[in-house]
Amino acid sequence: MLKSIILTTSFVTALSTSIFAYAAIQQVTLEVAGMTCSSCPITVKKALSKVKGVQQVTTDFKHKQAVVSFDDTQTTLQKLTDATANAGYPSKIKNTLLKKTP
Repeated sequence: MLKSIILTTSFVTALSTSIFAYAAIQQVTLEVAGMTCSSCPITVKKALSKVKGVQQVTTDFKHKQAVVSFDDTQTTLQKLTDATANAGYPSKIKNTLLKKTP
């Protein structure tokens, strides 16, 4: 029985370690064409910042885009574009970049 518990504990530890090994911080640039005034980027930034897993958001009114750094184990690109759309600013994925692994 003790052997079984030790083996199970070892397996769970190895599994959780391997899951975290695949986590990565992603960076995506979203094209947000609907930003038409200087307060729009503030609304977009707030909406994206509320998404679980988002670590940093930089908005750029001049270029009508938002750059988002996020943990890909906690959120998806779809959730990010949904967040901007739900705030009234539909967005498109311009590009993505794998930044680093923990």
